[in-house]
Amino acid sequence: MLKRQRKSPLPIDRCHLAHAIDVIGDRWSLLILRSVLFGVRRFDDFQSELSIPRSVLSARLKHLSAHGLLQPTIYKEAGKRRRTEYRPTEAAVALRPVLLALTQWSDRHLSPGTPPPLTLRDAKTGDVLEFGPHDQQGRRVEDAAIKVSLRA
Repeated sequence: MLKRQRKSPLPIDRCHLAHAIDVIGDRWSLLILRSVLFGVRRFDDFQSELSIPRSVLSARLKHLSAHGLLQPTIYKEAGKRRRTEYRPTEAAVALRPVLLALTQWSDRHLSPGTPPPLTLRDAKTGDVLEFGPHDQQGRRVEDAAIKVSLRA
């Protein structure tokens, strides 16, 4: 029997994309990150905004915190018990362009012909933003010009 040749450039257990998907790839984790990047910080606010079961929310907040995406901070309002607030870490903020690119992908491919509910613009110029690959000089690189290679 012939062994099938792998098409991807490296095994899944060495793939950083696969690792990222393991950490943030489920529905609730992505929606929590979306909310935290829009300014949601507190458990009850996440639960209310997302209609997520409390046990699932608790588990996902712990998971995202353990992986360095959320920074839990204790706060206490007068007359109430201590609670935890979740702030995005640098790692979470670095996901913003990825989530915005995914939003634009959804606009084009899951809702074609429907106007997008959000428009992303440059705050200074007002120009509409397009997310995608750029080289180190900031020039846009078209998908057909991307070459994947293994590090030696």
